[in-house]
Amino acid sequence: MLRIAIPNKGSLSETAADMLAEAGYTGRRDPRALSVRDERNDVEFFYLRPRDIATYVGSGALDVGITGRDLLLDSRSPAREITTLDFGASTFRFAAVPGRFATLSSLHGMRVATSYPALVGDFLERQGVRVTVVTLDGAVESAVKLGVADAVADVVSTGSTLRAQGLEIFGPVILDSTAVLISAHSDLLGITTLQRRLQGVLVARQYVLMDYDVPVVHLEKATAVTPGLESPTISLTQDAEWVAVRAMVPRTDTNQVMDELYEVGARAILVSSIHAARI
Repeated sequence: MLRIAIPNKGSLSETAADMLAEAGYTGRRDPRALSVRDERNDVEFFYLRPRDIATYVGSGALDVGITGRDLLLDSRSPAREITTLDFGASTFRFAAVPGRFATLSSLHGMRVATSYPALVGDFLERQGVRVTVVTLDGAVESAVKLGVADAVADVVSTGSTLRAQGLEIFGPVILDSTAVLISAHSDLLGITTLQRRLQGVLVARQYVLMDYDVPVVHLEKATAVTPGLESPTISLTQDAEWVAVRAMVPRTDTNQVMDELYEVGARAILVSSIHAARI
């Protein structure tokens, strides 16, 4: 059986479980269960702390896992990212009292508080900046006010939490993180199927199927609006002057594309959700 590590809590947990369910896998029903065997798909799920997943996968104890890119890099695990899963996005930045540090190099010799000591330490080492890394397990924003550090390195979304603590962002982006599929041995039997299924879920979430009828004389203009992933499917209709077209369209562009199609003469424009895909 393919052994798969899944986050047992936190921001990645629910979305990862939903994604696997959409991919046809059977997960746990009891939130207290530590592992679940899915005999039909020949996999076994292990529910672990997100921060520990890269360690288990990198050691070979488990074959593959879903975790954050930030946690993977911070673990210094030999596991590798094999697929981006397009959820759980976050950005890591430096912050300090306004005007205290203008550039990254001005951090040299200072104390930097973070919950990701290896990730931040490795980044600063690559930049040639030596600091004392202060490791905290949460509430990093308070470190400067409480005198524990001169600056912090943390996840930033809007920056409102940092501003509430009297801090401002400075310096370059440390990392743009997202949920990823990881493995130390990506050629293991079953990983390709898992990867293909998860990619199918991403496609199904990102695209819709659009069907419409259009006069043959306007077909070229219409298919320029809906080129599809490879090419649109064109079918004859009972009326020789019209054809039926089907194409995949980005979900976010749906209404704009419908408007453009109507302008070039398309009618009976219908949109359908995609529940599963293999591209």
